[in-house]
Amino acid sequence: MDAQSRGRADDVDPADQWVLNPQTGNYELRLDQPAAQPGPSVATPSGARAPGPRSAPEGRRAETPGRDVPPQRSRRSGGRGTGHSGDAPGGGPPPAAGRRKRRPEKKSGKKKVLIWTGGVLGFALVAGSVGVYMAYDKLNSNLNTVDVKGAGTGGFSKDKAVNILVIGTDKRTGKGNEKYGDRNSPGHADTTILFHVSKDRTNATALSIPRDLITDIPECETSADGGKTIPGNRGVRFNESLGQQGRDPGCTMRTVKELTGLTVDHFMMADFNAVKTMTTAVGGVEVCLDKDINDVDSKLDLPKGTHVLEGEQALAFVRTRHSVGHGGDLSRIEIQQQFLSSMIRKMKSGDTLTSPAKLWDLAEAATKALTVDTGIGSINKLKDLALELAKVNPKNITFLTVPVVDNTDKATVLLNESQARPLFSMIQNDISLTEVEQKEKDAKKRQQGLLKGARADAADIRVKIFNGSDTQGVALATLNWLQNQQGVPKSSNEGNAPQKLPKTTLEYAPNQADQARKLADLMGLPAAAMKQGTADAEGLEAMTLTLGSDFKGAGVPITGPAKAPAGVKQVEADKKVCAK
Repeated sequence: MDAQSRGRADDVDPADQWVLNPQTGNYELRLDQPAAQPGPSVATPSGARAPGPRSAPEGRRAETPGRDVPPQRSRRSGGRGTGHSGDAPGGGPPPAAGRRKRRPEKKSGKKKVLIWTGGVLGFALVAGSVGVYMAYDKLNSNLNTVDVKGAGTGGFSKDKAVNILVIGTDKRTGKGNEKYGDRNSPGHADTTILFHVSKDRTNATALSIPRDLITDIPECETSADGGKTIPGNRGVRFNESLGQQGRDPGCTMRTVKELTGLTVDHFMMADFNAVKTMTTAVGGVEVCLDKDINDVDSKLDLPKGTHVLEGEQALAFVRTRHSVGHGGDLSRIEIQQQFLSSMIRKMKSGDTLTSPAKLWDLAEAATKALTVDTGIGSINKLKDLALELAKVNPKNITFLTVPVVDNTDKATVLLNESQARPLFSMIQNDISLTEVEQKEKDAKKRQQGLLKGARADAADIRVKIFNGSDTQGVALATLNWLQNQQGVPKSSNEGNAPQKLPKTTLEYAPNQADQARKLADLMGLPAAAMKQGTADAEGLEAMTLTLGSDFKGAGVPITGPAKAPAGVKQVEADKKVCAK
């Protein structure tokens, strides 16, 4: 018998008001206040008997007229209830022994969860076909917000790429965290991940920024003391962009833009408590070790093999560095990326998605640990963001680190310009680092039809370049790239095209097909861009390349997955990797 049946309706936990509707396979909110007595019927206000509660139609929110009712969890002796299909309808007792339970039908689809985890940060919101109602006021009051004074865009659009800065601060706030030392520090940007979600929501890139990277921190305005401007610093550690001299997350956002050229839309930040509470809420996160680890600094002591970690152990795992890899911060970043990938897989798993109690604990733990900018500083706004971000399949989430080289002091690192700049350009131009379904099809097309056949030498390509886009200077930039980097000297800049084009096109004659294929290879042109004429070209006649609105920059493929620069390590979130 649940808490309401024992006369304790005010002492129920908010998650177990949800029950599984066997007709739809979805969890739905109970619509009634169950009576104390058992039985399939429910007492009405007039004392008449009425049938048990009906489930709301699939895809609609279950409501109680006149008021909002938070999801509730029953309290049973011997443990916490989960509000699953074992509860009798209406909150009454379970069926009598020997009575056959109705077998739930196969679920029509998984509920979706937004996963936002970064070092010490995770945020989960429920989304999907079941109209989930959560205790709005309770979760909303958990959130902390910061006005970043124009550092972000103040919002996000469903038809544009989204950049979220996920910050893990090493500030020792929260119960039990003072033992990690440096208790009076205002904190640093200890773990920072720039999470870029593509415009079409098919893929995402999670770019870790080393805390010891030497960079420039620009001047920034904060909301402290009624508005305070903090001067910038040149040639300092990236982690000083937060906490030091009163800098807030808006200063970190500006530093990231200065470093990468990417405008950050929003930030999410949490301290050590987040990783402890979030991993506990999901029942632990599986990690794999290739060797025994005993790190006295992080207090991680685990034998080789597979383990499920939560709470203090999970925090110790993401903090360890001396016992893995090369023993530095870059090795710690790798182990964090492995952990976050595993956490994403756990959050996407049926074990989490089909448990309303676990999802509720997850959302409550996350919002208590979370600080966000005012642009997404409410549950409704986070929910809207969640619906967009939850569309990305884990296999298309790529984790990688800003390319760096050792500094002479061996304690800090410097930007590897030759690797980092092309990588930043790919993210700026919304180029996927993973294969996705449509791009796999495009890649196959590139091996068929017009793109199949002999290739000319780059030096033999003759092409006239027109700018048919709204971006100034792209024809000249492409000319310089072709001539100076690709060995195509017989190319020319013809200025603006007679009219704007949405798609890039390459027009060529049948006897120029080998040149066209080679140029398509160099520029990453899709088969759809190839426009072959009917008559052969005469003499030294050149092909015509018109750059359309889809052109993303010289050297950046228009379609198909991009490859990270040589030497840049990357791992997809669906891959299980063991710490070494």
